[in-house]
Amino acid sequence: MLNKMKLTDLRYISEKREKDFNKLNIFSQEDLVRHFPRDYLDLTKTDTIASAYHNDVILTLCEVLNVEFNRYSKRPYVKALCRQGDYLFTAIWFNQPYVATKLTCGEYLFYGRVQNRYGMGASMVNPTFERADNNLKLKGYLPVYPLAGSLTQGAVRMAVKQALGNVKIVSAIPEALQKKYALADLKSAYVGVHLPTGAECARLAAERVAIEEYFLLISAFKIIKGDSQTARLSGYSATAEDVKNFASRFPFEFTQGQKDAVNDIYTDLKSPRVMNRLIQGDVGSGKTAVALAGIYMAVKSGHQAAMLAPTEVLARQNAELIKRYLPEYNVEFLSGSTPAAQKRAIKKGLADGSINAVCGTHALIQGDVEFADLTFVVCDEQHRFGVGQRASLTGKGGAVDTLVMSATPIPRTLTLIFYGDLDVTTIKDKPRSRQDISTSIIPERRYSDMLAYISSEVKKGAQAYFVCPKIEGDDEGTVMSVTELYEELSQKMPGVRLGLMHGKLKDKQKDEVMSAFRRGEYDCLVSTTVIEVGVDVPNATIMVIYNAERFGLSQLHQLRGRVGRGDKKSYCFLLMGSDTDVARQRLSVLKNNSDGFAIAESDLQMRGGGDFMGTRQSGHVIGDLKNLRFPVSAIFTAKAISDDAFSGAFDTAPLRAAAMGKYNKLKDVILN
Repeated sequence: MLNKMKLTDLRYISEKREKDFNKLNIFSQEDLVRHFPRDYLDLTKTDTIASAYHNDVILTLCEVLNVEFNRYSKRPYVKALCRQGDYLFTAIWFNQPYVATKLTCGEYLFYGRVQNRYGMGASMVNPTFERADNNLKLKGYLPVYPLAGSLTQGAVRMAVKQALGNVKIVSAIPEALQKKYALADLKSAYVGVHLPTGAECARLAAERVAIEEYFLLISAFKIIKGDSQTARLSGYSATAEDVKNFASRFPFEFTQGQKDAVNDIYTDLKSPRVMNRLIQGDVGSGKTAVALAGIYMAVKSGHQAAMLAPTEVLARQNAELIKRYLPEYNVEFLSGSTPAAQKRAIKKGLADGSINAVCGTHALIQGDVEFADLTFVVCDEQHRFGVGQRASLTGKGGAVDTLVMSATPIPRTLTLIFYGDLDVTTIKDKPRSRQDISTSIIPERRYSDMLAYISSEVKKGAQAYFVCPKIEGDDEGTVMSVTELYEELSQKMPGVRLGLMHGKLKDKQKDEVMSAFRRGEYDCLVSTTVIEVGVDVPNATIMVIYNAERFGLSQLHQLRGRVGRGDKKSYCFLLMGSDTDVARQRLSVLKNNSDGFAIAESDLQMRGGGDFMGTRQSGHVIGDLKNLRFPVSAIFTAKAISDDAFSGAFDTAPLRAAAMGKYNKLKDVILN
């Protein structure tokens, strides 16, 4: 679709600046035009501070009366007293001392977020500004890009504008289908995304780009599924009666959804083609028990099975479960921290076939791990692995049956689109023992009461999670960092044993903290969203989520599912940093609903395709498409075009090349 050109061929792109672009995974001009804006500045009209609501982002004209610089504060700040008619307000910049040298008394344009709470008067935090004259830069509808290093918005805008003039952009959709579906020129769409004339122009352009991207991915899945109907090499001797007897080992009766999933696996394993199946289920739906049944069918038939998990704690938990329910078989656990002598013994046992099943982390996909007869692979929490990583493990056997599991509820129609290379089984119901979690939205005035309640529950033996969205806070003061929260709770909850976990810790450190929490060495765990991967802590009954409005509903539901794993009543408390009608409406959906699939549908309707597909925390989407705002209908249009393209009326050779080029570029990217 796009040709390759060097970044350094652009004006003002030095080798140093090129390295800053590299930090954003931008290595060519092709990558640069695919570096989509995360937002836009609407500088087409000005508003007054007096008419603005809390958290509104506005462009406003005002007079600066006084500028004060406090360099000795914990967070140095510059504060300006401003006037707009008879209305006075303040503007404040944190950790930006240069503002004091650029801002003087006089008339300015400010662009930023308004803070106006509790009758304390209005303020603007970290606004962009320029002196009001005839050469305004704060005008038009400007793109806002993700940045890194010393890059500025101006530098990125200039580079993107140049690249758009150089890069050839050609649609992979046959011309006849472009006309049939009234699609705009793809090059014009890219220009509209980066250089829009207004909000409607940006929206329509984003929709056209999204259609192209999803058309390629959906087409690739069609090709892969058609090409991957591999003939089975190994048979399975396990009978239906064997499977029924295995299910009776569990202390609960399988739900109908679990029974259907096990039956799907059994049918796949008895068919002449290898299995490629996704088991999708809500949190607590019993997917792991289903996977154990599949592993049992494999080892019962004399073959080997492997289960891949993203963290050592989860892998160890899964290994313990396999050992518990398959005690007659030799089951081992393998991770990067396994002692060297033990590693050698496990690798030897896998190679000679004396080990029947293994559960582990990425250590399983290392080149020196060999199997005697690997026929069945389970990939748990599959959204944490790229396609290439799964292939590294399945490639250690011949025509391996593959089962991937996801606890991320995705609407059925989108599942059919995004997992087009897999057969899909959805478990909708939950085990009878699984309790609904009581969910509450906590107003600021009740915050201290909530902490007091949690402290009292901890004394009774309960455990709690405290989750915030970021490792570092923001300069607007609206988001507390995980370390700041840890310090605050240490003061407000004396005597409570607190653990701290976030993404900047090494994997070994995270596993150690999580293991300690699971053993009860911490009463409360203060963390970012890294705790959402499914480790069971039965004693954890309370989940507190700060700045809940910043999360997608599906992610909030996933986090909520970390509690209620035992037989005790569990609670989820949602705290809002921005108390708006929209935020309350979204969080009320979660408060009043425990069905993850229904929540996902609501999330999809309220936020649109771009946001929803980027929900899985950062980067779980095609390139930077997560930044685009487009209607979900774009995805279904892409599917319809792909269906037409493969109807037999078109030459699919160029399409196959383009689609597989896209797929190969993304196969090591998390696609959930």
